[in-house]
Amino acid sequence: MTQVVNEIRDIASRRLRASQRVAGLCSAAALLALGIIPAGEAAAIECRADPRPGIDWSGCKKRLLMLDGGNFEGANLSGADLSMTDLSRTNLKKANFNKTMLVRASLAGADAEGADFERAEGYRSNLSGISASGANFVSSEMQRANFSEGELNNVDFTKAELGRALFFKAKLGNVRFAMANLSRASFHTAEISGPIDFTSAFLFLTRIEGVDLSSATGLTQDQIALSCGDDNTKLPAGLQKPTQWPCEDD
Repeated sequence: MTQVVNEIRDIASRRLRASQRVAGLCSAAALLALGIIPAGEAAAIECRADPRPGIDWSGCKKRLLMLDGGNFEGANLSGADLSMTDLSRTNLKKANFNKTMLVRASLAGADAEGADFERAEGYRSNLSGISASGANFVSSEMQRANFSEGELNNVDFTKAELGRALFFKAKLGNVRFAMANLSRASFHTAEISGPIDFTSAFLFLTRIEGVDLSSATGLTQDQIALSCGDDNTKLPAGLQKPTQWPCEDD
């Protein structure tokens, strides 16, 4: 009986490997549920599978790949290494990027509505033009990330590391930057369409020239004194522009 089971597993495994690019065949998850292949082998097979909605690439190494224009809606990419991988113009709706490595990756023009980037590492990642309404970036590390021209409504950046991040022409509404590190980040020409929460955010040399922050919450005079604005910067009621902003033109 043991020999028969082993033979069935071997046949199923070989057939699955040969048919990874053919639609409609049993998934590794299904074979795992049936007890035909062990968990370790199922995970390895799934890591080699082609992109598709709901794919489970958790913990997979997917560096330096060209995956632009793909469909990862609802995918589990938690703990994966996607460093320097191109995910531009990709469907990433409700995808799980928890603890994912996105160093120098490109998500430019991607649709990441409702995606979870909690504790993701995206140093110098390109998220320009991303649509990320309802996305979660809590405790993510996105230093020098580029969010320029992104749609960032109802996004949570609480406790995120955003030093030198770029938000040029980004559209921001109901965004939470509470306790985030925004040192030297730039919001120049950003469009603010709703409340922005800066409670306990670190705004050292943060560029807010020409930005309308009149609806912002959590801002203090000390934060404003550390940041860099100009005569066109609009502040919430009760806050005053410094007599001299601390930043010089770069």
